[in-house]
Amino acid sequence: MSDNVVKLEPSKKDRKKFDIDLTYGKVREKMVAEMLQDKKIEVKSERDMWMRTGNIAIEYESYGKPSGISATESDYWFHNLCIGDDVFATLVFSTDSLKRIIDNLDYKKSVSGGDNNASRMYLLNIQKLFSSDVIKAFKEKAREQDAGN
Repeated sequence: MSDNVVKLEPSKKDRKKFDIDLTYGKVREKMVAEMLQDKKIEVKSERDMWMRTGNIAIEYESYGKPSGISATESDYWFHNLCIGDDVFATLVFSTDSLKRIIDNLDYKKSVSGGDNNASRMYLLNIQKLFSSDVIKAFKEKAREQDAGN
């Protein structure tokens, strides 16, 4: 092997960390595969507006009845962020986790929209969804639930 070629395999010293990372990665790959098999998935697409506002809309009521996040029976919530007809990125939440995040947000704006303005939805700031205080509250709630079981 020439000196100019970068060796891709980990050194013996780094091998243990590599093995741990590889195992962790394989477990996560399996989790993603399981999300797509024999599970109910809710898919919502957010068109262009999210780029201007920094928000996503999560419907919870339509024509006075629970809908969207309040009525879904899905295991996972996929939220596509679209630019025109193209999907730029997809946010994926377990539905229970998304509900817990929404319940614990210190601020969420509720607006009307959809056909005939008959739907109510939360506007959630994308940056806020991943902020340290939201993550901290999520972890604390998860610990409380684990302690209750």
